[in-house]
Amino acid sequence: MLARLGDRPVYLSVDIDVLDPAHAPGIGTPEAAGTTSRELLAMLRALSAVNLVGADVVEVAPAYDHAQLTAVAASHVAYEINSAMSPTN
Repeated sequence: MLARLGDRPVYLSVDIDVLDPAHAPGIGTPEAAGTTSRELLAMLRALSAVNLVGADVVEVAPAYDHAQLTAVAASHVAYEINSAMSPTN
């Protein structure tokens, strides 16, 4: 993926539905056998090597988010994206 992106500007959109419902139950469309939080964060950390110019995190459904697990996962995703966009990388 990194070789294909090269140094072109990249906009990243993360649909939190990509996570398995065990890691993010507060989503509109649960995805059985989705990724784990650890796998998603590892993918996002790899993006520090690309020219990430913008991003968003979508599809958190608070009405289904018991114990705020999805909100915590989404905030970690946003943090990792922000870190990847940092000019110190």
